[in-house]
Amino acid sequence: MAENNNLKGGEFLIREFQADEIFTPEDFSEEQKMIASTCKEFIDKEVLPERERFEKKDYGFTEEIMKKLGDMGMLSIAVPESYGGMGMDFNTTMLVCDRLSGISGSLSTAFGAHTGIGTLPILLYGTDEQKEKYLPKLATGEWMGAYCLTEPGAGSDANSGKTKAVLSDDKKTYSISGQKMWISNAGFADLFIVFARIEDDKYITGFIVERGTEGMSFGEEEQKMGIHASSTRQVFFNDCKIPSENLLGERGGGFKIAMNALNVGRIKLAAATLDANRRVIDLSIKYANEREQFNTPISKFGAIRQKIAEMTARTFASEAACYRAGQDIENNIDRLKDSNDAQSAHLKGVEEFAVECAILKVYGSEASSYVTDEGVQIYGGMGFSADAPMEAAYRDVRIARIYEGTNEINRMLIVGMLLRKAMKGELDLMGPAMKVGKELMEIPSFDTPDYSEPLRMELDIIKGLKKSLLMVAGKAVEHFGMELEDQQEILMAAADMIIETYVAESAVLRAIKQAKKDGPEAAAVSIACAQLTVYRATERVAQAGREAIYSFATGDEQRIMQMGLKRFTKYPDPINPKTVRDVIADAMVKSNGYPYPA
Repeated sequence: MAENNNLKGGEFLIREFQADEIFTPEDFSEEQKMIASTCKEFIDKEVLPERERFEKKDYGFTEEIMKKLGDMGMLSIAVPESYGGMGMDFNTTMLVCDRLSGISGSLSTAFGAHTGIGTLPILLYGTDEQKEKYLPKLATGEWMGAYCLTEPGAGSDANSGKTKAVLSDDKKTYSISGQKMWISNAGFADLFIVFARIEDDKYITGFIVERGTEGMSFGEEEQKMGIHASSTRQVFFNDCKIPSENLLGERGGGFKIAMNALNVGRIKLAAATLDANRRVIDLSIKYANEREQFNTPISKFGAIRQKIAEMTARTFASEAACYRAGQDIENNIDRLKDSNDAQSAHLKGVEEFAVECAILKVYGSEASSYVTDEGVQIYGGMGFSADAPMEAAYRDVRIARIYEGTNEINRMLIVGMLLRKAMKGELDLMGPAMKVGKELMEIPSFDTPDYSEPLRMELDIIKGLKKSLLMVAGKAVEHFGMELEDQQEILMAAADMIIETYVAESAVLRAIKQAKKDGPEAAAVSIACAQLTVYRATERVAQAGREAIYSFATGDEQRIMQMGLKRFTKYPDPINPKTVRDVIADAMVKSNGYPYPA
């Protein structure tokens, strides 16, 4: 595989990619596949038979499974060997998160909170002393971690928190007072990453607080729609004194810690939805093959087959995008290690791809919501029953669109971060946007392209989708400048165009890579998944583009942009979506489940 070691975050919008430039789920090594298999075997043997305990709010069972994962080494995946961890590369940590998160949202949340936002802030920002004291305990599961950011009045606006930290006169302790809410793992965590404001600082600061510290107390377990056995409590700090050496990072650096931890959390959340999707698809297909109506298995009915095909294609695309971005991050971390320490390399390596992390969080959570909703529908009345597996999956998946930043916040972040990259000169978006604007005034080419190779047409369509976004975003910036960040409806539409384009390109490149390796016939289902993804993305980009254009353009400018949007989202040779879905559905029904190895 040709590595993009110098690739910039967001650069996918302004350049073309070859299939051998990206990592796909089929590229995992034998060692990585073995790790994935170990995780799946553990879940199927230790957790699946007892899954109902999660729905009965058995918080002790969640903690028990987390301890077993610690014994296996799976809580140490991102922790360096020098601190008792396994020191795995970024994409392998994605794979482990994927495989351990599919059976229950309760376990997925506990695992993500501990290994991500509960551990990474110390790994990335802690002093040597803090790392030596806490990381070995977190890596083995001897201690569990939690993360205290959200407050009653501070949710999406994380820096507006009211929790205070006062330094003592002798500068030996900080006294923390305030209230945190929606704290995952609060019922059994031993260590809390807490954010508070020192005096009247502009930005919050991070602190490490151990359970049992005097002045620390907890509310009752929250009663939630889903993730029933994920321990979620309020945490109260009443003149809670901690050693001054427990300040994490630098004073006023808490907001940066929080945001960088969330970047990792977002892409890991996307990975965490993947095996949940596969399991829902497997259950749905098995049920559809067994359930008969009118003396016919319902898997033979077009309405059900359409659902199966769409569920499969969205999962295929989400897998492709997740592991493409995961490897890009890993390549960037490796490149930065040459001139930075490991801690800085990891921080900068992930931060560079913050746009992709937000894209994946939105697409992954919404694809999983779609898959689960259709799973309920395939089960019909049984899908609504608590005795069937879909009901719990449906309730659990809903939170994915809320935590790690709501999808609305993430959509606005996607565009905002790209604009700031452009303004800083880190990414040339305006040059290509101006080129597209010039192209609008030119006569389009009437040459007949050669689409004999698989997905060659889809690659050309993706070029058009990128032009659509550059046209809309470029004109919006002309109208509003940096005040565009206040135009939330336009940002949401532009973000949808970006999300659909990135995911569609990822799916197409994955399928092309597989076709080159195994041949078009062997890759027929992957090709169909990619075609269906592009078909859906093109419709969505056209819709979102119209929404944005109508929101700010008028007169001749609006007409020209509408003509450009129509040109850039046009299918040279329209596909038959039913035929494409049939290819996917035939294979899924025959295999009685989701066949991909990722």
